[in-house]
Amino acid sequence: MAKIHELASVLADQIAAGEVVERPASVVKELVENAIDAHSTQIDIVVEESGLKRITVVDDGDGIADEDTEMAFKRHATSKITDRRDLFKVKSLGFRGEALPSIASVADVTLTTSTGGVGTLIHNVGGQIVEHAPAAARKGTEITVTDLFGNVPARLKYLKSPTTELAKITDIVNRIALSYPQIAFSLVHNGRELTRTSGRGDLQQVIAGIYGVQSARKMVAINGENPDFKVTGYVSLPELTRASRQYISLLLNGRYIHNFHLSKALIAGYGSKLMVGRYPIAVLAITMDPLLVDVNVHPTKQEVRISQEPELTKLIETTVYQRLSQENLIPDVFSELPRKRQNQPASDQLTMALNQASQKYPLPSPRETTPATTVDTTAEATPVAPKQPVADAVDHAGPAPLTAPTASPVEPVMIQAESDLQLPAVQAFDQKYQTETPAAPLGRPAAQPAPDSSLAASPAPEQPRFPQLRYLGQVHGTYLLAEADDGLYLIDQHAAQERVNYEYYRQAIGEVSDDEQKLLVPIVLDYPTTDILALNDHLETLASVGVHLESFGPNSLIVHEHPTWFKAGQETATIKEMIDWVLKDGKLSVAAFREKTAIMMSCKRAIKANHHLDDQQAQALLAKLATAENPFNCPHGRPVLVHFTDQDLERLFKRIQDPHQSGDDWEA
Repeated sequence: MAKIHELASVLADQIAAGEVVERPASVVKELVENAIDAHSTQIDIVVEESGLKRITVVDDGDGIADEDTEMAFKRHATSKITDRRDLFKVKSLGFRGEALPSIASVADVTLTTSTGGVGTLIHNVGGQIVEHAPAAARKGTEITVTDLFGNVPARLKYLKSPTTELAKITDIVNRIALSYPQIAFSLVHNGRELTRTSGRGDLQQVIAGIYGVQSARKMVAINGENPDFKVTGYVSLPELTRASRQYISLLLNGRYIHNFHLSKALIAGYGSKLMVGRYPIAVLAITMDPLLVDVNVHPTKQEVRISQEPELTKLIETTVYQRLSQENLIPDVFSELPRKRQNQPASDQLTMALNQASQKYPLPSPRETTPATTVDTTAEATPVAPKQPVADAVDHAGPAPLTAPTASPVEPVMIQAESDLQLPAVQAFDQKYQTETPAAPLGRPAAQPAPDSSLAASPAPEQPRFPQLRYLGQVHGTYLLAEADDGLYLIDQHAAQERVNYEYYRQAIGEVSDDEQKLLVPIVLDYPTTDILALNDHLETLASVGVHLESFGPNSLIVHEHPTWFKAGQETATIKEMIDWVLKDGKLSVAAFREKTAIMMSCKRAIKANHHLDDQQAQALLAKLATAENPFNCPHGRPVLVHFTDQDLERLFKRIQDPHQSGDDWEA
């Protein structure tokens, strides 16, 4: 008996279905693309239970003639190509003739179609036609798919959650709607409308319907071409970014594709205008001769092979760069400026104002002493200048303030002899600092005393974990110089305060309390339906850090309050960044989410480079760093300080040298 035999047609179709029909979204994609190829102007998609129970696609296209309906369910039956030469100039979305038979082999399919006269009904179950009859139908086609993967239940275990599958369906419909703004699309799930476009041919209107009106307003049109390619579409300004590349839609001759090199060229067009780890929202429509592209690479046709791809990437990069160079990329101050708060948080223990203790410019000389001042955060505010310094002049939320101790201006005391040490001014000074209560370490109750400074002079049984630093000065407003008994220390002030802030926020975020800031004007956030569906599974994760999202329309969320440890003026940006984390990593645990939030807040609240501190602020920062659990690295792993031993300094100045050899060793 021969070992090699031909597979049954139904089994072959089911094998092919494994490549074409991966999930419910694949069914929607294939059916909608067939409707587009049929010159439809209105396409309606109705799904139930994320497509597993029912998928219906209705169009007003050309329809299928009665004599062609049964042939449409046969493998490799197509009206798009006829010979080998047509394969290299494909203009339609479908051409393989695999979609309909593959879907029918793993589901129950009912097709009702008409070319304008008497309609036809075809009922196909598991690849076998069980009914073929005339039917009353309007011009166009209606296909209903039920019991998907019912005859191959093993495929069901590879599907994701219903919410994820629905998000996949919504995403593919959105991409196709962006490809064909002249076609009206609607997507309804369990009676709820998720997507609707007008079909007026306005791409920006479609973008607004998917990503929100505010996002569409921050996108600019691009237009570039060369003899072989034409690139049009919209790209977002650098101020509008997302945490992943999935918001980049590449449309090649009306077909949504994945291409890493083209996406990379788009991002390269922004140059240094994008922050690390941030990506734009973009819709690029590429028009080219079908002879220059091979779409017969992958069964889903989302991966293509492009001839002269380097020229296309160069065109995209240049077009984006030149378009953005025409824009004023300074954000609108009126849209970015936070509204004045009418009420203050219930507790003000999170205030930090490094610039309140001293003026940034002019700076005192290194040896010049200035009287310490008391920072009063409750005093009446002075009028706000049009521009703030590099760091915020007043922060309304953050760790405990780095303020200087209260002191009154005093006349300097000149000590010329030993007897001058008994002067009343000297005795008062000594008495004050011998009895002063040390500040409480960060994150501990105020009642817990810090180590007694008087013990520092006594011999310790073991080496201290962190040196007792004595502040010397600041270098370029970025690094602090300090000395200890074992040498010189150079401290990165940003990394140091990042570490101090991180340990504070790690504790504050873990202790979710009812102390939240009510917003006079709520924050409204717009997201596409796919993101809204994904966020519904992570509302508890966001609530674990005090961010409570409420539905505010089909594609909007509203926030009425936020934790008091949010930095004033950055509430919206902070919430958006948290949401981006959840959308980018759907498996993010609550613990990991809190960790990322603490790192983000510590970096946002840390002083930056070129921020000049006076002596009191620098000393307070070093004192808080000494109480940190890990004072050696910032949350990102960078070192906080470096150490120069006395021997290192002596080597730098050549004070340690090999002994000179005497002349007796030389022979005459």
